[in-house]
Amino acid sequence: MVEPRKCREEADDVDAVTRAVLSASRLLIAVSARSLAQVEERVTLPQFRMLVVLSTRGATKLVTLAEHLRVAPSTAMRMVDRLIAMDLADRRVNPRNRRETLLQVTEEGRRTVETVTTRRRQEVTAIVERLAPEQRGALVAALSAFNEAGGEPEVSDTDGREPYPLGWAEATAGA
Repeated sequence: MVEPRKCREEADDVDAVTRAVLSASRLLIAVSARSLAQVEERVTLPQFRMLVVLSTRGATKLVTLAEHLRVAPSTAMRMVDRLIAMDLADRRVNPRNRRETLLQVTEEGRRTVETVTTRRRQEVTAIVERLAPEQRGALVAALSAFNEAGGEPEVSDTDGREPYPLGWAEATAGA
């Protein structure tokens, strides 16, 4: 455990804070990777990201999906084709505009997202449980301030689903 005096001194040192955040980001990336490990043979991280966006947004046009993922529509189409081949996504004609195709996650795709997200939440919970209550409070305050400074919306607690899962903020996955 780090001494309180050292923490106060390092809090004034932007480099020390940056190192601590980078260390924490490595841990969170490792947690995310482990949560995806059981489906990794089947789904890549970019494909999983697409499933998450489709899961949270619902039926979406290809161009809109590509914009949210910040990829070219041709890249998004190749990803969608692979997900469709695995029965994790499908496409259908837009009932309001028969010239448009909408992409959506299947039940199998939704279960995949839920399984990975549940594993990630469980592992983060196990780490947080190892902290003393006062450390948890300090962590909530620090991470809330950090997220606010970075423009990242808070995770919803009402339905267990995150508004912009996996750290892709509204500019990427919302609107």
